[in-house]
Amino acid sequence: MLYLGHGAPPLVDEKDWPRELAQWAERLPRPRAILVVSAHWESAPLTIGATTTVPLVYDFYGFPERYYRIQYPAPGAPDVAERVRALLGDMTPVRDDPARGLDHGAYTPLLFMYPKADVPVVQISLPTEDPRMLMEIGRRLSPLRDEGVLIMGSGFMTHSFDAIRRITSGESLPPALVEFDQWAAEALARRDLDALVDYKAKGPAARYAHPTVDHFVPLFIAAGASLDTGAASRCAIEGFWYGNSKRSVEFR
Repeated sequence: MLYLGHGAPPLVDEKDWPRELAQWAERLPRPRAILVVSAHWESAPLTIGATTTVPLVYDFYGFPERYYRIQYPAPGAPDVAERVRALLGDMTPVRDDPARGLDHGAYTPLLFMYPKADVPVVQISLPTEDPRMLMEIGRRLSPLRDEGVLIMGSGFMTHSFDAIRRITSGESLPPALVEFDQWAAEALARRDLDALVDYKAKGPAARYAHPTVDHFVPLFIAAGASLDTGAASRCAIEGFWYGNSKRSVEFR
């Protein structure tokens, strides 16, 4: 179970972060399929995307044309979709959107983690921003872990557009983001899920780090899927990119 920072389209031009993602994937057991929840698809009730031909959703604006030509022709995972329905059907309505493909929160990291696009992928929507509800969804999905499915929450440990503006203007990294990132790292290391759930009150500078919370809360899907293991998370990637924390963690 992973929570990772997915970057943005220019990630394909970076050197270090794509390499870090590739090396992380090499250390993981090869999954038979991937179930991804991205900050960039919020829809209630919980919705299952394309399961046969899986297109890409270029859900960004104002970038060079070449970013809209990226392809990631991964096969779909209809069997995983059926298991999602079975595991969640008595908790929440589950609907289908067979035309909805992978957004950049899903395919951008996969470009480097599984570059051959040979692992079946299915994306589900983020149906709520409530951490406890998301942890319960993750808990119910946890049997997939033992069936060889990699559960991936995709967001960003901090997601401040003000920080991006400051960095691109030549200013220094905002200390507030460092504080939030360090607080989250320490809470994850000691597996303090109660503190993480209460991040709006306990996380320093939480409002600045996450003016909207969509990029933080996919963390709780991955955390919920690991509740029965009792294991702490392991930080796989850290550091900052365009002023925001790219900290990514593996729940075991």
